[in-house]
Amino acid sequence: MRHALALCIAVLGPAFGANATGMPAPIETTAPTVGNAADQAPYTNEAETQTFTVNADGSYTKLDTLTLRINTEAGIARAGQYYVWFNRGMAHVDILEAWTEDAQGQRHNVRPEQIRDVQEVRSFDAPMFQDVQDKVIVFPAVEPGARLHLTWRKTQRVPLVPGWFSDFTPPDMAPTHNFRVIYDLPAKVPLYADARGFTALDPVTANGRTRHEYRYDKANFARLEYGSVSYVSYGDRLMVSTFPDYAAFAKVYREAAVDPSARNAAVVRLAQTLTAHDATPRAKAQTLYDWVRRNIRYVAVNVGRGEIVPHRTTEVLANRYGDCKDHVALYGALLDAVGVRNVPALVNSGTVYTLPSVPGFGVINHVITWLPDLQLFADSTANNVEFGYLPSTDMNRETVLAGDGTLMRTPATEMTARESDLDITVAPDGSARFIYRLQSEGWAAEQTRSVLRLQTPAQREESLQWELRNANLRGNAVLASSPLDATSGPLVVTLTGTLDGFVDPQMTTPVPTLTSLVGGIDANLRYWLGEPRRTQPFVCRNVVVTERTRIALPPGLRVLDMPSPQHAATTLIDYRSQYTLDTNANVLRVMRTGRTHFSSDVCSPADFTQMRPTFETMARDLRAPLIVKPIAKPAMDATEQTGNPHDIEEPQALAPRMQ
Repeated sequence: MRHALALCIAVLGPAFGANATGMPAPIETTAPTVGNAADQAPYTNEAETQTFTVNADGSYTKLDTLTLRINTEAGIARAGQYYVWFNRGMAHVDILEAWTEDAQGQRHNVRPEQIRDVQEVRSFDAPMFQDVQDKVIVFPAVEPGARLHLTWRKTQRVPLVPGWFSDFTPPDMAPTHNFRVIYDLPAKVPLYADARGFTALDPVTANGRTRHEYRYDKANFARLEYGSVSYVSYGDRLMVSTFPDYAAFAKVYREAAVDPSARNAAVVRLAQTLTAHDATPRAKAQTLYDWVRRNIRYVAVNVGRGEIVPHRTTEVLANRYGDCKDHVALYGALLDAVGVRNVPALVNSGTVYTLPSVPGFGVINHVITWLPDLQLFADSTANNVEFGYLPSTDMNRETVLAGDGTLMRTPATEMTARESDLDITVAPDGSARFIYRLQSEGWAAEQTRSVLRLQTPAQREESLQWELRNANLRGNAVLASSPLDATSGPLVVTLTGTLDGFVDPQMTTPVPTLTSLVGGIDANLRYWLGEPRRTQPFVCRNVVVTERTRIALPPGLRVLDMPSPQHAATTLIDYRSQYTLDTNANVLRVMRTGRTHFSSDVCSPADFTQMRPTFETMARDLRAPLIVKPIAKPAMDATEQTGNPHDIEEPQALAPRMQ
């Protein structure tokens, strides 16, 4: 089984139920299966035994022997290269045996040149972290029906935490059989476990050592649904640890994080200079937070993949980059220098919302800052998140305070608000001019502002064209915004441009009743209806949206039909639409509003069932077009054709019909 962790990034367009990308944080997915699920899965783990021989000081040797069967072509890409991570400053990995048994039973050994050490991608540009590497085994002759045989040994000669040991084993979502994990420890060292879905055998003690064994067998895994939280939040997992409780775990981190350089004169001087004009502790905390997130590059090496000791504050300040531990250490030192209390808080950064009953690294992979006097959390690694908010990957989850091991929970939910106005003026030839104004407030504002700050002109043009195509429009747009050097507060974005062929002036045309060009209700609804039904908890974020559109038609077009107003609501979501036609001015006005009322960033399948009728109403309403038709030109009779004027009554325009 392999460790899979995902980090979240933000792009333009906040979402109703997802993060600020309009999409949920990255989620593991598998394709739907047909027939026998085990045969259709990319590969099957036919047998694996992991044996940890743990020493009293926390160092250990791990021996892993496994056999994977390749079932499909997709399995070649998924398992044809096998990765074993290690920290070369603390451990080394030996490949004892590696070979492919092809579908005909022939053996193909992995040659020495097919085994190599590579730099872990996330630490390529950060010399402080280049000890974290992957041992890559490239198997030859891999084809459907082949079996990959591998035996490798990791020698963790330097314990991650001296005197302690922990290990986390999540399923890798492939059919798994004959899977065993064995922990061999000195008899006097207790081992605590949270074994959900794993079968624990009775410990066996002999010759001064105790052997703990856990077994696992599962033929089928349900497809991970779009937007669902991590499987280990609600499914099977194995966490073992020699830590008796979270207080002991927190104490170890707290002692490891002590940094004599934190009181360095340069650090103190920087903090005092930056906050010279700040009158309150909150203002000081915000100024220092903004400086760290904007000036210290984040290198996303998870806690537990290397030493848990942060680099010295002066070193992080000089290099201008660091991992989460380094961010917390530097931000904490700056806060200390101006008298703002702060405590490191250990969490999971991803979509794991529940901690196991026993502590250890693996599920806990990230550190943020708790500001007790301000009663808020801060994560300076999220350079696109405004002070006072957290990225979605930190929301609504248990956190361990490094001060005394207290278990807290980060805020369950946050609200964002967006209000937009779209004005479209249609020309007689069917083209149109438009002005679109969007104001965003809350957690999404700074995330969008950060994207705009980092975009090149070419990237911005590409983004604008993508937004138009996504709305089934063709044309050009120019973007303007409120100042992008702001670090907090609302963001206002204005798009102005032209649309090609918005209406066909020669025939009856359905005209989209657009109310947004960037994100908005339509984009969020695509997320909500990404699954026809749900059986797993999924990510949902609170938002309030108001969208207005004005469509001005030329005199040569008349409205035949327009949508009916809609209202749909549950205890969790409220949606309304309104359509008004001014027949004299030939102008249609549309207003749509939506608001969610979630108590948490995680919704249940029952919540989805309750909300789905509202989603379906919204989908029909958003698809409902305005129907327009050119006004027929009056015909000329024979008298008029000879040049003699004759009064002809113009046909009366049909009044629009309300559905």
